[in-house]
Amino acid sequence: MNITDIRIRKIEKEGKMKAVASITIDNEFVVHDIKVIEGEKGLFIAMPSRKASDGEYKDIAHPIRSETREQLQNMILDRYRKDILEEE
Repeated sequence: MNITDIRIRKIEKEGKMKAVASITIDNEFVVHDIKVIEGEKGLFIAMPSRKASDGEYKDIAHPIRSETREQLQNMILDRYRKDILEEE
């Protein structure tokens, strides 16, 4: 699996969510609405989710392996820092 494109959209509102990312996998599959969030320990990503009938939020799409999640998070946060933070 190769991430062939990452697009970052800055969120202008005050709050913990700083941006929304979209990734393209192998130039063939896109995942939208990956959130970039500022937490107590720094930036992290949250995968696209929806609210279930029990009120809990469930991921719609997510990496299965923790190594893949970490790699994806690093790539998205690197692009966020490059595209967004360097502009400010």
